[in-house]
Amino acid sequence: MRLNIGKVLSSSLLFVASVFGQQMSVDFDPAATKINWSLVGNVHTTHGTFQLKQGHVEVNPASGVVSGELVIEGNSGNSNDGARDKRMKKEILETDKFPEIRFKITKIEGIEQLKNEATVRAVGQFTIHGASHELSVPMQMKINGTDVTGTGKFVVPFVDWGMKDPSNFLFKVNKTVEVELMAAGHIKR
Repeated sequence: MRLNIGKVLSSSLLFVASVFGQQMSVDFDPAATKINWSLVGNVHTTHGTFQLKQGHVEVNPASGVVSGELVIEGNSGNSNDGARDKRMKKEILETDKFPEIRFKITKIEGIEQLKNEATVRAVGQFTIHGASHELSVPMQMKINGTDVTGTGKFVVPFVDWGMKDPSNFLFKVNKTVEVELMAAGHIKR
């Protein structure tokens, strides 16, 4: 059997273009997505989590057009200390007024390099405590069949963004919260 390298290469390139050059949507799985945060203080570092409520992103790698958002339930904030969590929700996040935290993604830099794995940058508007802020998150993305995962870290300067500083006379904390996102979803092409 004689192999025509030109035909094989052309077929391979057409397959790659059809798979990665077309519009795709990603639905993120709230149960499989993890949002961890940490707040450094003078006594100890507080660690906690938030829960993804929903997430959906539409991506056209050929044109670079991206739209969608991740929605986080503000009341899901959990540091395993009921009194601290109640204060965080009532006084800092004010979840009665601002129940959701949103990251509206408007661009993914480096998406054209994504075949199975790539470092990309998700860019968009991060809305917390009723105000939107430009945010750029470096992420390590992986595609395995129809499964997609993305991990990234970013900092929320919560005091600069209008939220109350929880520090008191004895207990002092940084004015920024470090967030680690481990998103998991499924691709539809």
